[in-house]
Amino acid sequence: VQLQASGGGLVQAGGSLRLSCAASGKTSSINAIGWYRQAPGKQRELVADVSSGGSTNYVDSVKGRFTIPRDNAKNTVYLQMNSLKPEDAAVYYCNAMLVVTSGYLEVWGQGTLVTVSS
Repeated sequence: VQLQASGGGLVQAGGSLRLSCAASGKTSSINAIGWYRQAPGKQRELVADVSSGGSTNYVDSVKGRFTIPRDNAKNTVYLQMNSLKPEDAAVYYCNAMLVVTSGYLEVWGQGTLVTVSS
């Protein structure tokens, strides 16, 4: 499975941005897919993910502001970010957990930079 992330950019605080993560390859092996972010000097953290069954999970700091819709026909998951805050600025990474014969395999897409101006 390969992941192609896009959609980062510069936005003012309070604005919105939508990130896209397109999966290709053996997408049927994806158990969960989501987004992480890493700000300068900070550890990478899970922002949101969605399981193959449709269950979603969000970090507390984005609940009520971010959603993670998906388009199964396009093998694409999005991160809709509303009411952005300067503290949301980071490099965002798409991540997928695959089910393989030996267990699980984690796959990362390239990062996409989100900058939020105050």
